[in-house]
Parts: sequence; C-alpha cells; structure tokens
Amino acid sequence: MPFGAVTRPGLATGELTMTGRNPDLGKSTDRISSITLAALVEWAGSRLPRLVDDVYATVCERIDLCRDEKIFPRADLHRSIAVNLRSMVDALARGGDPDQHILEETGARQARQGVPLPEVLRVHRIACGMLWDLLVRYARTFAPDETADELVRVASLLWQIADGHAVRITEAHRAASAELVTSLHQRRSALAEALLTDQRAFGAGPWEAGRLLGFSLDGELAVVAAETPSPDGEGLAGVEQRLARLGIVSAWHQTPTQQAGVVSLRAEQYDEMLALLRNVTKGRTGVSPPYRSLTDTPRALHLARAALAGIRPGRREARAFGTSPLAALVAFDPDEGQRLADEVFGAVLDLPAEERDVLLETLETYFSVSGSSERAAQVLHCHANTVRYRLRRIHELTDRSLSEPREVAELVTALQALSLSSPRHLGAMLLNER
Repeated sequence: MPFGAVTRPGLATGELTMTGRNPDLGKSTDRISSITLAALVEWAGSRLPRLVDDVYATVCERIDLCRDEKIFPRADLHRSIAVNLRSMVDALARGGDPDQHILEETGARQARQGVPLPEVLRVHRIACGMLWDLLVRYARTFAPDETADELVRVASLLWQIADGHAVRITEAHRAASAELVTSLHQRRSALAEALLTDQRAFGAGPWEAGRLLGFSLDGELAVVAAETPSPDGEGLAGVEQRLARLGIVSAWHQTPTQQAGVVSLRAEQYDEMLALLRNVTKGRTGVSPPYRSLTDTPRALHLARAALAGIRPGRREARAFGTSPLAALVAFDPDEGQRLADEVFGAVLDLPAEERDVLLETLETYFSVSGSSERAAQVLHCHANTVRYRLRRIHELTDRSLSEPREVAELVTALQALSLSSPRHLGAMLLNER
C-alpha cells in the first residue's frame, strides 16, 4: 500500500482536546490530550506483535529483495519492522518526539548489510500505512459516528512522525554508506599497495589479496603508473570506475607524486585499457607488459615506471613498455644501461642534436623492420641509399658492424638503454606503442 494512499475516517474514544507545540517538528502542531493518547498508545501497543507479523508478510510479498536471505536476513528484517513500529507508537505517545538513536542505528545497520535505501524506505512506508489502517479499524469499531475530525488530527501527527523517521533513517543510511565506501576504498588501496611493494596487508599474501580484490585467477595482469598533477589530485581521474564499465577490475594506490594500479583483465582487453588510459590521463602514464603471476607485480611496477620515464616531461600521454625481455633487463639496471649507451654511442651523442637524432632514428627504424634498408627508407620517407649512408656513419662513429651478431646485440641494447634514459621523439623499440 503506498504511503498515505488510504482513507482517513475520524476517531473518537471520548473527547479529544488539542494543546501545545512540538518544537522537534519545527512548526505548531496539534497534540492529543494525554489521557486519550495514552489509551490509544496502549491499545496499539497491545496489537504490535500481530501487526509486526502482518507487515513482515506484506513486505516479503511486495518487495523481491526482502526475500533474499543474503541481503535481508529474515530475523533481522522482522526485528527492524518491530523496532520501527514501536518507535512510531512511542513517538505518538510523546507527541511526535522520535528516538533518534534507534532510527540512526536502523538506517546504519541496513546500509552495512547492503540494503539499498529505496527498499529501506519502502519497508518503512508499508509499516506506516498498515499502522494507519489499524488505527482506522479501531476508530470505526469504537466510535464510528464521531471520528472524522479527530482522526484527521491523529493522522497529521502520524504522518509527520513517519516523515521525520524517514528523514533520519535516510541520513543515517547515507552516512553509513559513505563510511563504507571510504573504508572499502582504503582497504582496496592497502591491498593494492601490498601487491605493488611485495608486502602483506590484513594478513593476506599476493594470491589472497588478489582474491579479495576480485581479480580473475586465470586472466592477465598489468600495472599502471601515472604521475599526479598535484599532491591531492589524480593522474587518472575516476579510472577504477571507468575500467569497471568495460568489465575490467582494478585496484589503485595514491601517493603525492604518483597513482599506481594493478589491473586484472583478459588478453583481448589490454588494448582497450590502453585506449581508455590515453583518453583520461592528465600527464605521463606508463603501463607494464601483461603478466600472470601476482608475485611479479613489483617487477611490473618497475617497468610501468620505466615506461612513464620514457615520455617527455610535460606531455599528456600513456605508453606501454615493450614486451622484449632485453628491454626489461636493461630497465632493471638503468645505471649500467646508461654506461653502455655512453660507451657505444659516445661519438654519436657528441654530434649536433639534429644530426644525432637523425642517425639514431634511422638505426631504430632499421632494427624495427628486421634490418631492411628498403623498408626503413619507406618508413623514413627517404631513399634507401640515404639509409645506407647513415648506417655507415653509425658504423664509423661506433666502430661496430651491423653484420656482426655480438656487435649488433651491443647496438640494440645500448639503443634501448638510451631510449629509457633519454626520452625523445624517436620510435618505439623499448616503449612500443601498442
């Protein structure tokens, strides 16, 4: 029965006099004289056990969610209805004064149980409507000829009590829900930090942490590292919710300088994730290659940060670290990589910037097309002989041949180390664009 959608015949159990003001309601209200109200409350109270059972049965019939034991345990639902009805009858006895503690406890408890607020209020409205029907039947039975005006006054007080109860239950439910969201966010952040740093949180190891975060046991993982625009800002605003809309589960940890997250996804979702990150990033964002074992998360974080470092400062870009094992090896010892780059390319790095970049770009492109001068020329929009000339210059400056496997390995490794330590506009051997 919708709240308030009932007829309101009068009630007379002797003469009802109206006196006083109720400050809690914020305006002048009629109050039934203590003698008559006491009799009404006593009568209603004696019928509460049966009314509670009737309301419980009606609620279960009308609201599907109330039949779900996992969300609304029967005993707790029955108790909540009993508490709510008793609170309303007691408030009638006090002229409208509610027991705020009971109302706050009810709203908060049901929020913690995961009961949506609309269903909580529907139960409350059904209880109010059935209490009203009970009072109407009482009035019709004992004073059918003299009830109209007085029952209207009783109804006015009852509906104001019901509205006040609904407001306080709503406020308590919303406050508890906000606390739950904050607590859940903090818990997920702590679990994400534990995975990223190879620590334990809440006594959970990597696999237990993944289970608590809702990660798939047979999918892939990736780590994302994004620089934050300010100490209290996010480099990837709303990223967890945005990924969730794509069916991708993630957990994030925020520091004053960086926002890092562990992402659980299927292999075919990796590019979709990258596209979203490129759309929402506010600065530089690095992404690790896909991996499978949660115990490898700290390693993946290192690679994500290496990908971030490979982007020019000030750019708004998300970039993935390449899948090459050699690139990862270089990334894990950047100092040694820088030493190797200086040793191999020292003479090239001493050239004027424009000439240096052209030679290094040519070498990167040559390696990326499997050592074909013709294909490199197509990519670089120049003649194949121009590519060959530039490669000869690199051979002269580095004293390393492009036909000797060991020397080619040194060139490739040094080039990757250089890309890691000195981000440029050149292509994507180390930090390839997927």
